Amino acid sequence: MLTEIQCRNSACPPDKARARFTDAGGLYLEVARTGSKRWFWKFRQNNKEKRLALGSYPDTTLKAARFARDDARRIHAKGVDPVQQRQMEKATARVNSGNTYEAVAREYRQHKEREWSAAHGDKWLRMQELNLFPYLGALPVADIPPMLMLDTIRRVEKQGKHETAHSMRQYAGQVFRYAIATGRATNDPTAPLRGALKAVLVRHMAAVLTPPEAGHLLRDIDIYKGSPVTREALLLSAYTFQRPGEIRQMEWAEVDLEQALWTIPAIKMKRRKQAKINGRPHLVPLAQQAVECLTRLKPLTGHHKYVFPSLLGEGRCMSENTVNTALRRMGYDNETMTAHGFRAMARTLIVENLDFPPDVIEAQLAHGKSGPLGMAYDRAQYMEQRRDMMAKWADYLDKLRAGADVVQLRA
Repeated sequence: MLTEIQCRNSACPPDKARARFTDAGGLYLEVARTGSKRWFWKFRQNNKEKRLALGSYPDTTLKAARFARDDARRIHAKGVDPVQQRQMEKATARVNSGNTYEAVAREYRQHKEREWSAAHGDKWLRMQELNLFPYLGALPVADIPPMLMLDTIRRVEKQGKHETAHSMRQYAGQVFRYAIATGRATNDPTAPLRGALKAVLVRHMAAVLTPPEAGHLLRDIDIYKGSPVTREALLLSAYTFQRPGEIRQMEWAEVDLEQALWTIPAIKMKRRKQAKINGRPHLVPLAQQAVECLTRLKPLTGHHKYVFPSLLGEGRCMSENTVNTALRRMGYDNETMTAHGFRAMARTLIVENLDFPPDVIEAQLAHGKSGPLGMAYDRAQYMEQRRDMMAKWADYLDKLRAGADVVQLRA
């Protein structure tokens, strides 16, 4: 029987490639000429001598090697070849390493790359990396039970992030359904969780929604003491009611002042990736007042790419916080009015005070048609009706600003 001191002092004679130092029960320490030391257990299977590697010394001590030998002997006593069992375990581990929740999720993200926009794909993966991978990532996707899924989601729900919790369930469900489709799982543990999460209370973007409030807002914009470029951004937000990102990324090359038309490329629109690539541009007819805003801006920013360039460097557009910051300086807090609120303001006041069909308003807002075939077959853009609506909307805003009826004198 070996001792720990003998193991430590064992060495291979210089005239041999390796030497064996026997313990008991088939266990021995093999020492190579290079000085490496490895434990092996010798046994017979089907009348053939075989050996099982048990680890390297001193990482695997003499005591640990004896325990490993005894475990292998118990397996062998059942008629199982310990070497074959280890090979099967390694193969299973290799398969499982590709079937962990994280591995399947990343594969699914790559599978959806052509379909998803880059922004959505990044958001989806960031949600997984922050909230799901730390707790589920290393587990086989087929072995995750509903209770563990619920416990993971409730870590976020307890922080008051109810919308994030529901997104986690949705995103995880996509991974499990993909795992089922590719034969790596048989059930979706997110399915039983419907109703187990706290409901999300939808909070709409803050906006002024009455004519007196809108008139007061426009008068505040008129006397805004900040940058004149920011002031025009506020006015164009009111006159065109396009999304804040589309307004601040407006380029002079997209604007035709003579035709009073702003053409927003499909790639800039809030659409699915397929629609961004193959969809039509969004045409925004400009009222005379909007054209006047752009005419005032031309001497200020006409030499830039963007109508609203950033002050931080050439080639960048205005920050997404600029308009909201201007509203804060004017006294409108985040519960009263936001840059996105101009859209809600226009949608509400046009419905209540101007006689235009909802489809015309929705077309100007660039809202997609409902139903799977809505956008494919309904290609009406209502351009003439929208031109009329935008002109009357701008006149209506001027009336609210003045606090009385205003007669527009046009050339």
